[in-house]
Amino acid sequence: MGFINTLINGNEGGLKTDGLTPMQKITLRAVITGVLFYGLSILEGELMRLNAVSPGLFDESHYFAIMTVHPIVGIFGSTYLIVFGAFTFLVPYLMKKPLYSIKLANWTWIAIAGGALTSWLGGAIFHYAPLYTLYWPLPVDFEQFNPIGGLVFVLGIAVIMLGTLGFIYNIFATVFYTEDGHEKRPMKPLILSALGIDGMLNIWYKITGREPYSKEPAVSLPVVAIFRGTIDTLLDAIVILTCGVLILVYIVGDLSGAAMDYTSVNALLYKNFFWWGLDLIADGLVLIYVAGTWYLLAMLITGKKLFMQNIARAALLLELIVSWMVWSHHLLGDQGQPNIMKLLSGEMVTAFELVTQGIAIFITLVTLWSAKPLVMDNRVKFLIAGMFGFMIAIPAAILQADMGLNRILHNTQWIMFTHVHTALLIGLTMTLYAAVYTLWPILTNGVKLYSEKLATFHFWAHLIGALGMSFFMGMSAMDGALRRYIYVDGEYNLYMIMGALCGVLILLAWLVYLINVVMSIGVKGLIGVYTPSKLDTKDLVPAEAE
Repeated sequence: MGFINTLINGNEGGLKTDGLTPMQKITLRAVITGVLFYGLSILEGELMRLNAVSPGLFDESHYFAIMTVHPIVGIFGSTYLIVFGAFTFLVPYLMKKPLYSIKLANWTWIAIAGGALTSWLGGAIFHYAPLYTLYWPLPVDFEQFNPIGGLVFVLGIAVIMLGTLGFIYNIFATVFYTEDGHEKRPMKPLILSALGIDGMLNIWYKITGREPYSKEPAVSLPVVAIFRGTIDTLLDAIVILTCGVLILVYIVGDLSGAAMDYTSVNALLYKNFFWWGLDLIADGLVLIYVAGTWYLLAMLITGKKLFMQNIARAALLLELIVSWMVWSHHLLGDQGQPNIMKLLSGEMVTAFELVTQGIAIFITLVTLWSAKPLVMDNRVKFLIAGMFGFMIAIPAAILQADMGLNRILHNTQWIMFTHVHTALLIGLTMTLYAAVYTLWPILTNGVKLYSEKLATFHFWAHLIGALGMSFFMGMSAMDGALRRYIYVDGEYNLYMIMGALCGVLILLAWLVYLINVVMSIGVKGLIGVYTPSKLDTKDLVPAEAE
């Protein structure tokens, strides 16, 4: 009975949702929904691993439909919701001002969740399976794919992008607007600080022997990272939405019987445009957002100012510029792509990301070191593991961003596991878990986690599972295993079995994490998160930020 009571009511009374502000509730809604989507993404990944062990578990159209929706659910349904939910809370919290629009924030997470679910249905029901690339004219090749499935899938993508634009507007408006009853803030220092230009000016002024340009920046460093990453998010949303609308026009045209001329769109130009936008997620949004999250967590955990703040601000601005210039590394294997673009964008500028991310890791580690002795609790362990993931994934990316090595690695499991899954499962996901564990008492008004032992199990199971799967699947690539390919002869079966077993660990880690959360806040608290807040909608900032 004690277990049932804790499950229903939560640990020591659970989450008192009546005391949560509207902003806390919306953040929790987005994060919880994102965690549920993450579980679906893990399940899809494990189903693909099992099919690799025993080909024929799914027919080909179903298997590739799972592969198509898997990154949509994982990136947009899960990561976007968790990141956007957290940042919707953090920007006003750190700036000590209300969120610009609580209604828009509520609409944002609903739109992204609804769009992700819609795209998923396009694959689950109609087996729409052109993979996530939306290449031209593959997504509208109806001799191969179900046109209704394409309509549902791309419509879901469009809704996700509209929700993303809502988030972007809310963040920008919150940074720049002046709340009622306060003196209007000058726009120039806000813009210079939000872009990190004040950090560069401080460095220059120090070199030239002058007083610092700004001793107290108008915008805190984590907000700078959020603002900077949101610029890339805006550009990405515009590109993906444009591609989605274009494809929708052709889908509707074909369904209506109109003669659509696919050659009116240059395939190589489209591919460059598409990858420039999509790459802003990986090489802009992720790296900038993650660096900002590391900085924030290091400061919250240690209670100290960030080491080399001006360098950090300048590096974030540099990363923003670099992120606009590296997309061509996705086209190193495309014979139509000009070699000069492969060399400059694909190789040289891409290699510079090793520098910008290295700076972020160094600054974060030194900040943590300054607080010695540092208690290695779960917040710190997840944070360090997140940095460890990128310390593997980014050098792996630099290796494959070479025109010679790319010919060997490009279409193999190295790309998807040694680089992509290491970056996402270890680097990004463990950073997000570190943020959730750190912000937990702030978002729940001090609710204690049900079990630190379960959190420790979550850490080790996820780390070993993610690292193991990335390693074994990467090793299969060294023996020649291709991606987007079904092997039926058992040639790589040992690697596939080990990858599937590691996937089970990841799934188990997620289940334990979910149980820990539910046992902490209780089923009543979980339901209460999705009910309207009883507090005044003007009271958007928790007392701790006052």
